[in-house]
Order: sequence, then C-alpha cells, then structure tokens
Amino acid sequence: MTRVFNFSAGPAMLPTEVIEQARQEMPDWHGSGMSVMEMSHRGKEFMSIAEQAEQDLRDLLAIPDNYRVLFLQGGASQQFAMVPLNLMGRSGKADYANTGAWSKKAIAEGRRYGEVHVCASSEDDGFNSVPDFAEWELSKDAAYVHITPNETIGGVEYPGLPDTGDVPIVADMSSTILSRPIDVSRYGIIYAGAQKNVGPAGLTLVIVRDDLIGQAADSVPAMLNYKTHADAGSMYNTPPTYAWYLAGLVFQWIKRRGGLETMGDINRRKAEKLYAAIDGSDFYANPVRPEHRSWMNVPFTLKDPALDPLFLEGAAERGLKTLKGHRSVGGMRASIYNAMPEEGVDALIAYMDEFAKQHG
Repeated sequence: MTRVFNFSAGPAMLPTEVIEQARQEMPDWHGSGMSVMEMSHRGKEFMSIAEQAEQDLRDLLAIPDNYRVLFLQGGASQQFAMVPLNLMGRSGKADYANTGAWSKKAIAEGRRYGEVHVCASSEDDGFNSVPDFAEWELSKDAAYVHITPNETIGGVEYPGLPDTGDVPIVADMSSTILSRPIDVSRYGIIYAGAQKNVGPAGLTLVIVRDDLIGQAADSVPAMLNYKTHADAGSMYNTPPTYAWYLAGLVFQWIKRRGGLETMGDINRRKAEKLYAAIDGSDFYANPVRPEHRSWMNVPFTLKDPALDPLFLEGAAERGLKTLKGHRSVGGMRASIYNAMPEEGVDALIAYMDEFAKQHG
C-alpha cells in the first residue's frame, strides 16, 4: 500500500504516533473501562485529561499566568463574532488588517457589531504581501487590532507584529499556532481552530488576557461571552471532549519532539526546501513576496493550467493527496503543518521535478 501524505489545509494530518496511541486507548482509557468518548466531562478521568492538556499547552507556549486558556467550539469563524461581541463595546470601534480571504470574513462579521476601520490592506497587491507596518493607519480609540498572521488560502504570512501601543492585538492563528515559539504576552487574544496543527476539527483554542474578560454587554448570549467559559473552566456546556483529548496527545507529542524550538526548525526547513524547488524551476511559480511567504501553506501554479488535472492525478497515485488549490485562487496548495514529515515534502519535490521534466 502506498504511503499517503495528506497536504490538506484542514482537517489536516495528525501525527502517526498520536493516532496509534488514540487507537490503543479507544476502548479503555488507562484502565477506566471507558472510551474517552463515553466519559462524563465532569468526571475525574476526563478532568485529569483536560487539566493535563491545558498545562502542556501552557508549557509549550510559555503562557503567562494572567491569560486564560479556553477550549471551545465553533471554529475560528465563531471567533469572528465573539471577539467584537466581547471587546468592541470598549469603544465601539476596532482596527482590522485586510491581508486575505480570512481577514475579509473577520472584517465582514466585525461590521455587524460596531465600526470597523481597515487600518491596512494588501488587496490592491492581490493579497501577495503584508502591508508595511510603518504604513498602517491605526486608530487611537480602537478597542483592538485584529490580524490574521497567516492567510491559509493565499499562503501569506506576517514577518513580525505591528506596534499597536496599548491597543491589544487579536490574532487568528489557526494555521500557525504551535508551529514555532511565539511571545503570547504581545497579544490580547489568540484564537485558533484546531484542525491544522492541534487536533481534529471541532475544537477551538482561545488564549485571552484576563483584563479582556468580562467586557461583553448583558445582551451578549452566554455561549458567546468569554467570561461564561472562563468562569466554568470551558465546561459551561459539554465541550468537544474527544477533540480536547486528542489535542492533549498532540501537545505531548510536540514536547517529546523537543518543543516549539524544534518544531520551528523543522517547519522552516520544510518550507525552504519546497520554495527552493518552486523558485528553481521555470515550470512552477509562487506569487507571494519571498519575505511574506507562509511556512504552513505553500500555493503554487503550473506553467500550463491545463496540466493541473494530470498533475493531481499523478500525485494521488504516489500518495500525495489533497494538493488542489483553493477554488478562489486555483493551482496547487501544499499545507505542511507540524504532522507533515520531511519525507512527505521530499516526496512532493521529487514528483514535481519528475512531472516538470515530462511536461515542461
């Protein structure tokens, strides 16, 4: 059987070790006689899983004590609403940077709840770069500045962070969280859908600074209020228990590999290899400015788009799956998250070279 390397943007690959451990523990978790899927979320068994997962995440990201970690549902798309519902009331206004498809969705949702000021945009550039931070037009009275540090569809990634002074940065880190070390203290809120670097779809991580909790108006539904979930330890309702458990296994896997420093080194190396293969060929192209290229999502086009179906067919025969680019941009996209081994990237590069020689 051909080994499969899944380049999907999400749901994405999980580490093989994690899947094997979950398989072994599926019918009976640690002698409890229950599968994790059957456990009460308030029982001692699951509580131990939840507490360990949170501690491991705090260890990996060095999360300061004045931040709460929430394990929620609804994906990053629900956070597009939760963020303004919880923070916009501070001034009725927020700054948003527009760097791609997911930024645009966040902006559209934010406008339902207050005034959204687009402080920077790369739309005129075809979303192939991040606007120079020196040119951002930040508002003095903004409740927060919202950014999308990595645009999954366009493969555009921030080279750093803008200086927003005392205005908290809110970041959708769905496709970059846990891919390298970050300084959590530079953000007011970090949120991320789990289905890329953390675990299966259904879980959403929110890391929120204490002073930003409790700001929502009384009219905000309880399930959309950060305080509700912070006060209840993410168990106001039944949480996505199995996804939480699997995320915990991923956190432990990252620790065993050496933590985020090691993950960052591996991810940088994978991305550099793939971009070098693209740039070194006149058959493939990537439109993103080199200094703004994503480590996680690598879009590329073929010299002749008519060859796209043939490229995808040959890739699938070799176990290189889910390489078709997003429908809005076309071409190909290789998502190379933490669980994608270097072997998978090497196999893709070898196939790209072979295909170019045959059809170039």
